[in-house]
Amino acid sequence: MTYRRILGAAAAFAALLGLTPAPASAETIRVAFGTQDTTINTATGGLLIRELKLLEKHLPKDGRYKDVTFDVQWKNFTSGAPITNEMVAGKLDFGAMADFPGSLNGAAFQKAGRKSLFITTLSGSVKGSGNGIVVPTASEAQSLADLKGKTISVPFASTSHGMLLRAVKAQGWEPDVDVKIITQAPEVAGPALQANKIEAHADFVPFAELFPWRGYARKIFDGSQADAPTFHGALVDAAFAEKYPEVVVAYLRAVIEADQLIAAEPEKYSELIAKVTGVEPEVNYLFHGPLGLQTRDLTWKPEYRQAVQTSIETLKLLKRTDEDLDVNAFVSDRYLREAFKQAGLDYDAQIKNYAQAPLKAKDAGSGEEITDVTRAAGLWVKGEPLVRHYVSPENAFKALATLEAEGKEIRVLYAQDRASGIKLLGSQAWYVADAGGKLSAFLTKGGAEAWATAQGGRALDYDKARAAALASR
Repeated sequence: MTYRRILGAAAAFAALLGLTPAPASAETIRVAFGTQDTTINTATGGLLIRELKLLEKHLPKDGRYKDVTFDVQWKNFTSGAPITNEMVAGKLDFGAMADFPGSLNGAAFQKAGRKSLFITTLSGSVKGSGNGIVVPTASEAQSLADLKGKTISVPFASTSHGMLLRAVKAQGWEPDVDVKIITQAPEVAGPALQANKIEAHADFVPFAELFPWRGYARKIFDGSQADAPTFHGALVDAAFAEKYPEVVVAYLRAVIEADQLIAAEPEKYSELIAKVTGVEPEVNYLFHGPLGLQTRDLTWKPEYRQAVQTSIETLKLLKRTDEDLDVNAFVSDRYLREAFKQAGLDYDAQIKNYAQAPLKAKDAGSGEEITDVTRAAGLWVKGEPLVRHYVSPENAFKALATLEAEGKEIRVLYAQDRASGIKLLGSQAWYVADAGGKLSAFLTKGGAEAWATAQGGRALDYDKARAAALASR
């Protein structure tokens, strides 16, 4: 019997048994992701997709992918540099990171004679919020100006390093002359702050909020004060994208769905992020809740393209790279536009939208529609799934007193910075009470005092603002 006849007989036998032989050349495509789970503003580009299995939902299953097996792999990191190392080594296809490490990713690929693409932003701020500077709780420093002659630690070559350099320059200072900048990772800085072993620390998401939330630091500077755009996003190996463009689009469809899910139920998914990362849900909500510290935005706004250009130039000055990257070739919205189209979304309309995640709510006490969000506040009551919203800090303080009298425990009070609009931990904020007793919140004491001088009123710390609100009942 010839070989051809043997194969035919085997196929006929399999058919009798109701079996279908596997294709002789069925392809297995590895899709490997490097995530930064604890960098919580990247959740829609990694953690949520993985935990909710959103990628599997969108992966192509017809045409050239009809008989393909996808080998989806996830690996978590605490920073962007090791993700880049593994991408260049061919161990990962996608990676999530910020503008500075993302630019280093592009430079590393280029140095290796290859190419990576920055394919989407995930969350960011055109003002710069998300990066910040903290000091130990007992420190007398209230602003960056108070750190002259001090030592500030920061993860070198990170997006927060870039913010710090710009902030120092804006003060008219020279690094290593007016202020000493040293490198320190957040996992080292946290214990150092607790032990008062460092005078200040600059860091990226979520540490400028997480350390104060945990009680051993105070935030004295927000990246928005440096007025320099910052973002976290996702990159892909360009060779992978060229070979499997439909898979890249599928990933971006999963990003879009994750973004829609957390926008609809921020408290629920803040709890999920906390369960996976250990970063408390109250901190996650600061970023992902309505009017959050950053805006979840996937589109390549001009400010974010400029942030990439700035990071490349800064990294060259720091001698972290000598590569010249073409931003227009490195940043690509080709796949993102197709994902928007498939999802029935208008990319060109969204790229013009700079609004924070909207707050659509009524005052939990009065029932008044919240239309002016400049003084909005919120309370998250333990045991309740949703944050209660209020038109003003004074309404939130009054509700807080009532709830505590009823024996209820409050997880957190939120307020909005009157000047920048960023969400604040209310217990860490400063306030201004005007002549009518209306309260406005501010990140810093200096910000509150400047507003009080310009607009009239008294600058108050948290305890005095709460007392003032209750006295007006």
